[in-house]
Amino acid sequence: MGTMAINVKYYPTCPNPSITIWSRRHYDMSCITLLFQDKTGGLYVRGTKGNNWIHITPIKGALVVNIGDSMHIMSNDRYKIIEQCASDLSTTRIYCTAILNSSLDSVTGPFP
Repeated sequence: MGTMAINVKYYPTCPNPSITIWSRRHYDMSCITLLFQDKTGGLYVRGTKGNNWIHITPIKGALVVNIGDSMHIMSNDRYKIIEQCASDLSTTRIYCTAILNSSLDSVTGPFP
């Protein structure tokens, strides 16, 4: 069995959001990350063609499902990991994710 972590973070409104990056560019290392949507948004993912960033439009009550590095490897590249970042600190927000990981002593490899 793996582990599941729920992260809840509070970010107050930034006094100068135009010069602030909320979350640097990164890939999730987990198996799957569930991001609970809010009305503010601010999540960006790197497009698969070129170097463009795509804003993920928030949908009330929706979840964003991010494939992590472990799922990318286990699926033998069927499910792709994607680079992401977050911005927009112009409003106060609560950030809540559920992260699913394999156990620390497991060996991760592609399924046949």
